[in-house]
Amino acid sequence: MGFLKVSSPHTHGPMSTARVMRLVLLATIPGLFSLTWFFGFGTLVNVLWASITALAFEALALKVRKRPIAFYLNDYSALVTAFLLGISLPPGSPFWLIMIGTGFAILICKQLYGGMGYNPFNPAMAAYVMLLISFPVQMTTWLAPKGSFAGDLLGPIDALRYCFGFGKDAIDAVTMATPLDILKQNNSLLIADLWEESPQFGQFAGIGWEWASIGFLLGGMYLLYRRVFTWHGPISMLASLTIMSAIFYDGGSSASGGSPLFHLFSGATMFGAFFIVTDPVTSAVSNRGRVIYGALIGVLIYIIRAWGNYPDAVAFSVLLMNFAAPFIDHYTQPRTYGHKLKDQQGGKS
Repeated sequence: MGFLKVSSPHTHGPMSTARVMRLVLLATIPGLFSLTWFFGFGTLVNVLWASITALAFEALALKVRKRPIAFYLNDYSALVTAFLLGISLPPGSPFWLIMIGTGFAILICKQLYGGMGYNPFNPAMAAYVMLLISFPVQMTTWLAPKGSFAGDLLGPIDALRYCFGFGKDAIDAVTMATPLDILKQNNSLLIADLWEESPQFGQFAGIGWEWASIGFLLGGMYLLYRRVFTWHGPISMLASLTIMSAIFYDGGSSASGGSPLFHLFSGATMFGAFFIVTDPVTSAVSNRGRVIYGALIGVLIYIIRAWGNYPDAVAFSVLLMNFAAPFIDHYTQPRTYGHKLKDQQGGKS
């Protein structure tokens, strides 16, 4: 009997790759709306320009590899990478920074390994880390959120001008450090005093950041409802981050690392939990493996935030666990149907 030599997955149905990617894009809307409301149109410009450049780089790579361009562009994977990277970058990032990031994500982190399904690292997070290490000034310059200063947010036209470098001096925009960065640099004020003196802080996290996190949480709940991924990775990540921040929270001294609520709704925590950790290609495969994978990411996020050099550590933590995912898979393989566990480990049948 001859067997068909085809690569996985072998299942075809309504939940195709393109449909999954469209659902992920749809789920980013609440978070994108919150970022736009509080930080102006800079993030939308990021996403728009990242999408254009990502599609262009994807088409170029497919042409060089002699693959059907329209067929692979229609799976929306390049657009998802562009959205994730555009959301991660500071609002109104310069056009060349976005172009370098999307080029690195698509050409180096994805196509160089063979395309979607073969990349060992999350392309958006790998590109983000590369940009953060290479261009730290541009990657840490965030516009002040609505309600924290007396200036105006970037409108759609000003955001385009800001991105492409036309007339920046005429744009009334103020930059501020992020709440995570302020807390990390603090060594003299109690948390309560820091909250009163810094205009970036909101109810339990940063102004704008907490609502953006709620938006990405809602998008993640929608994806869970549609069964795009399982709960194991994101919930275990959020649980381990909560436990770590609760253990080391001292009530609010000047040396405090922040409360569990602050860590859950600051930075890229919710965005990372539901849109990055759930990447099926670079995460662990089994449900037990996903629990371990997500939990270790949560632990690493707190360790780097509290004692490392970077205030937000989602990208670094994810990439470190991308390295470890094959190792986790090796020791969390589910029992083969019809065999006992000891049979798989070399015991007698």
